Order: sequence, then structure tokens, then C-alpha cells
Amino acid sequence: MIRGIESILLFSENAKKLAAFYREKVGLKVTFEAVMGENDEECYVFGLTKGGPALNIMDHSDVKGKNKDPKRYIVNLEVDDIKREVARLKKSGVKLVRDTYHIEDYGYVATFEDVDGNYFQLVQVRA
Repeated sequence: MIRGIESILLFSENAKKLAAFYREKVGLKVTFEAVMGENDEECYVFGLTKGGPALNIMDHSDVKGKNKDPKRYIVNLEVDDIKREVARLKKSGVKLVRDTYHIEDYGYVATFEDVDGNYFQLVQVRA
């Protein structure tokens, strides 16, 4: 039986740079760092909620350059105040792909791009 999502893995040619983006620009907190494997690949874990899934950013030797299909897989980061958080990311120079819009019976969404060309979204869901 599947119990839930344990983690999301986001591989990069340069995990250190990508993790710095999510830490410094987006404001996520690194909860664990490691060097692993024969090639000393770096791993950065962002524990998003206690007991919930984590976002793991890791080096991968087969990943090169920017994401060529960023719409294929998008991570949603839930926020309390989307207007404030969108303004903060814009001010930090994070590339805005689509400004805040409303999805009926769901909430508000804004789409951004990270330094590897991956899309991520801020979402403020209805109470």
C-alpha cells in the first residue's frame, strides 16, 4: 500500500547552485546536507513541513544544462499570503513565468522559474 509522498527529487548539474537559489531567493530552509556516492555528489534536503514530504536537490552526472521541458513537472509551494510572497520573489529577481491567477474552488497560483529552468509555483489554497 502506498502511504504518501516521502520526497521529491530534483536533479541538477550543479546542486549547490540550485539549492542556494531555493534557500536564498525562495526562502526554503535546508534541513540536511550530504555528500554521497563515488563522485562526491552533493545533496540538499529541504524539509518543507514536519513529517511531510521533502524537496531533495541533488547532483546527477546525466543531467546537463537547463530544463528543456519545464512545464512537465512543477512543484507547488503553499503560502499564506500569495500577494506578499510573489512581490518578495519579484523583488529578489526570480523570473516570473505567469503572474497570480485564480482557479475556481482551488485558490491562487503564480508560476516562477528557477536557475535550472524548472518551473515552480506558489499557491494559496482556499481555507
